Amino acid sequence: MHSFYFPALISLATVCCVMLCVWIWATRISNAGIVDVFWAFNFTIIGVLIWWLAPGDGVRKLWVSGLACLWSLRLTWHLGKRVLWHLGEEEGRYKQLRYEWRNQLLLKFFLFFQAQAVSNIWLAIPWFIMAANVKAGMFFTEYAGAAIWLLAIVGETVADAQLAAFKKNPANKGKVCNKGLWNYSRHPNYFFQLLIWIGVFVMAIGSPYGWLAFISPVSIGYLLFKVTGIPLTEEQNLRSKGDAYRQYQQTTSVFIPWRKKN
Repeated sequence: MHSFYFPALISLATVCCVMLCVWIWATRISNAGIVDVFWAFNFTIIGVLIWWLAPGDGVRKLWVSGLACLWSLRLTWHLGKRVLWHLGEEEGRYKQLRYEWRNQLLLKFFLFFQAQAVSNIWLAIPWFIMAANVKAGMFFTEYAGAAIWLLAIVGETVADAQLAAFKKNPANKGKVCNKGLWNYSRHPNYFFQLLIWIGVFVMAIGSPYGWLAFISPVSIGYLLFKVTGIPLTEEQNLRSKGDAYRQYQQTTSVFIPWRKKN
């Protein structure tokens, strides 16, 4: 088990330094939303460090690092278009945090940014476990988990593209997106996000100490349902869309894509 400590500690120090720089930048431009972009990109950094430092089988390390970087770069690109191309306009949920934390703004945002770095490492535990596995050859569970992962990343990409296309149309300003996957779930992107981490768990379960990988889907589920995911997004949508979103809540599944309610 100690074999994944070193790459994990080096990765933690690296992403904490990245988030320190991002916090300084966010303070200067008064836009905390950039933390989302670099939270996603930190997984690319972790993937590279795993390939460089982890002691496991070379093919498995390449597999783990490649999937991690592919997912991370896709999410970074998606968030970057939304945030980095509109630096002068901070997202509503961060404006709300800025208001709530106004008495200790710098300190609380600093701690928030560092917490994101810690969450990067916490969620990447399955990757460190797999990359420390020295057994040659891939397991069936690794292929099965990768299949779940691939399905989920395709679903997440489609959901993100559908929402982006809806928002791009000026006629839809202030309206609720109920097209495509968004007709069956209020948060299909979050659904597929959780499915990605379930796939990662399945990939890791065949490695020594693989049972610890349950940490990732449980943690991301908690964040999505209780912290920064669904609750903040729902509150912001209610503030910006009002009764139209309340009607959407009454007819549309909150998470799992499902048929409409009467």
